[in-house]
Amino acid sequence: MDGVRVVLIGGTSHTGKSTVARAVADRLGFAYRSTDGLARHPGRPWPTPEWRVPPHVAAHYRSLTVDELIASVLDHYARLWPRIGELVTGHALAGPDGGGGLVLEGSALWPARVAGLTVPHTAAVWLTADEEVLAARVRAAAGYDRMEAQERAPVDGFLARMLRFQSLLLGTVGRLGLDRLDTSDGRAADALAGEVVAVAAAQHAVGRSDAGSR
Repeated sequence: MDGVRVVLIGGTSHTGKSTVARAVADRLGFAYRSTDGLARHPGRPWPTPEWRVPPHVAAHYRSLTVDELIASVLDHYARLWPRIGELVTGHALAGPDGGGGLVLEGSALWPARVAGLTVPHTAAVWLTADEEVLAARVRAAAGYDRMEAQERAPVDGFLARMLRFQSLLLGTVGRLGLDRLDTSDGRAADALAGEVVAVAAAQHAVGRSDAGSR
């Protein structure tokens, strides 16, 4: 990891990005941030003890088609990219005396944009998982089996968008020869963090090593 100051971890929802990114940040002594903290798009449409689903979020997933949902989120990420680029560049070029490194995670780290970065000291990896595994994780998190039919509709929309997003991401990652790790087996975050660090250390360009998919 000598010289790496920024580690980017992308992927669709429920692949383990935030948990793994925190573990990587702890391991390296870097700061952790999520792209969700830069600007929020309609998030997960199910309640938690700390959060109620706003009506506009439920309506977003209930009323739009999968194509419309994908177009909406990709447009959001395109608008967000200049801020991401500035954040990455600032940390990458800060130098050893300019503050600590950064681990940045989020679905907004679209592979083609990340691969186009020319700043030094930056590594990137994408986390993916089998569709069946992702669907099971979403439904478990949402309490899907306990929901009424009208409550399930936004979750179904979110899941459909999430799987389509990963399909597009996988195509781009494969076409560009970028590094990704499969998290389907549910191995521990510390183990995945070690793999991310190893891949990052081996990269000869942003997102590219000789390892490829694992």
